[in-house]
Amino acid sequence: MAEDRLPSPTDQVKRLYEDSEQRTARAFEALVGRDSFGELLAQTTENVIAMVKIGSDAFDLVLRNLRLAGRQDITRLARQLARNEDKLELVLQEIERLQERLDELPGTASRGSTRSGSPNGRGDEQPRSSRSRSRGGGS
Repeated sequence: MAEDRLPSPTDQVKRLYEDSEQRTARAFEALVGRDSFGELLAQTTENVIAMVKIGSDAFDLVLRNLRLAGRQDITRLARQLARNEDKLELVLQEIERLQERLDELPGTASRGSTRSGSPNGRGDEQPRSSRSRSRGGGS
């Protein structure tokens, strides 16, 4: 019967674990419950955000000094590309509108397609890419 009163080693370990867990929980609740913990957490968060911003700015400077495109360069180019695409779409719509008007005129429907095959109908002008090379103008 004396053996029944002694807890087993497993029960002892379980009890010790639960006691330490309760003490740790009370200690953390006391720590988190203070105003100083909130202030410390806010300062730490501010410092982490500042360090991330400094790191990001430093990385942008490295890219700029290496003459590689950075995030700001990419977004600026994306905006320019979008503007150019919009302008090109407007030009295309205007060309289509003018083509429709040209097709509506009597006797001019076949005029653009029977000429020499060049875009301007004269056949004497070089393509744009060969013109820029022959003038010595590179990109």
